[in-house]
Amino acid sequence: MNKYEKELAFGRDIARRAGEMALRYREGGIGHEVKSDESPVTIADRECEKLIVAAINDSFPGDGVLGEEGALKESANKRRWIVDPIDGTRDFIRGTRAWSVLIGLEEAGEVVAGFAYFPSTDEMFSAGKGGGAFWNDQRITVSNIKDRGQALICVNGFSFMRRYDFAPNLLEFLETFWTVRSMGGCLDAMLLASGRADVWLETQAKPWDLAPLKIIASEAGAVTFDFSGVDTIYGGNYVMTIPALADEVKRFVTMKSKL
Repeated sequence: MNKYEKELAFGRDIARRAGEMALRYREGGIGHEVKSDESPVTIADRECEKLIVAAINDSFPGDGVLGEEGALKESANKRRWIVDPIDGTRDFIRGTRAWSVLIGLEEAGEVVAGFAYFPSTDEMFSAGKGGGAFWNDQRITVSNIKDRGQALICVNGFSFMRRYDFAPNLLEFLETFWTVRSMGGCLDAMLLASGRADVWLETQAKPWDLAPLKIIASEAGAVTFDFSGVDTIYGGNYVMTIPALADEVKRFVTMKSKL
């Protein structure tokens, strides 16, 4: 039994409940507002976060909370739940399926459990530290691809790419891969964790975007780090990669401009 069995059961349940709520809002038609960072937000984002946070406070009253839509509670025990009630709000608004409910649990600064639930397809990705990663009830692992010429790379956030030193070399780098996809952050990351993609570059991300994705991918065998080469969800960007490509991808994202 996994050390975090109680948290895993709780997280899967509340992610599904929040996803069902979001679908009900979506089916009724929904407008949106624009936040100060120019990202959209809907009533579904806010109400789903309220649902998740209330459940956390009830089941784990000593745990802290950090939510994208403003939830903030200090921890009394070095544990904190990190919540993105609807990751991919633009996809949610437009009616695509590339959005999910993201919930992660951080303990003493390390992500130890995570959940990515895709309500439109009823797919649950989850993981607890030391217990492996799962797609619904099926255990998943990253692919065994050995070189870039056979690998699928996902890139998210092209509009933010120019801020990085490697940007002028990006197209040349991508040409060395078998194929390139850009379907959305949470979806791309879970494609990698389940062996259907091999590298994921995310140019703009917050802790609530990354916490659950990190533990799921890591438990599936992925290597993770930010664009400075440090394995942190607080760097503002992120990389997930299969082990065989980790060194060369890290060299690329950490390159310094020659100017």
